Amino acid sequence: MGMDQVFVIGDVHGEYELFQEILQKFEPAKQQLILIGDLNDRGPKSKECWLLGMELVEKYQAVYLRGNHEEYFLDFMEKPEDWFPSYLYNGGKETIESLLHQGATLEYSPTEIAMMIRSRYKKLMDFLAERPFYCEWGKYLFVHAGVDLTKDWHETSLQDFLWIREPFHEGKNKTGKTIVFGHTITPMLYGDMQTTALWQSDNKIGIDGGAVFGGSLHGVVFDQAGLVADYELPNLNGPWQPEF
Repeated sequence: MGMDQVFVIGDVHGEYELFQEILQKFEPAKQQLILIGDLNDRGPKSKECWLLGMELVEKYQAVYLRGNHEEYFLDFMEKPEDWFPSYLYNGGKETIESLLHQGATLEYSPTEIAMMIRSRYKKLMDFLAERPFYCEWGKYLFVHAGVDLTKDWHETSLQDFLWIREPFHEGKNKTGKTIVFGHTITPMLYGDMQTTALWQSDNKIGIDGGAVFGGSLHGVVFDQAGLVADYELPNLNGPWQPEF
């Protein structure tokens, strides 16, 4: 990655308009684009977010990291009957409706849903299956959820790259890297359930402002020396409201 800077975007979760808006700050001539994962689920426009993510990889060689929600979707597609209830509960209903149509989860069996998606979105399925788990750039390590700080971080389990929380947030960072991550919303990291700013501690930087929950989407610029800019877009359309 021979660029002077990186531009990294936090968890989008189907918030397509915010995704488009934050990309207006991206400067392709001098910045490597990195997506921290979780483009799908919960928000209304997973399909559009995924297609845009795919386009950014093709057009700008963006690095689109795998998040636990891309993984959730792939798990569901692999074993639809097993994963359907928990995937729906965690925001998968919106993704399925975005790929098919409103009400699809009530009309078809999980197996039928997976078959229809697979037949219509072959290229997207292949693309999602290829998403990497982390990316290094100079002294920075970009990863969706975090790493296992109790051993050489390269040996982190694939599960932890996507899902880890407290052991990473609270563990001592002896990696020599500044670790930039999403997954856990910064209002949770701050412990007040309202601060959407970047969270920084022990050379760890949390960038998921909880956009889909009514928080904000971050676009953050780094160079080798450190943080250059932090663009924060609030979600003014209100939080995700699951229908249970």
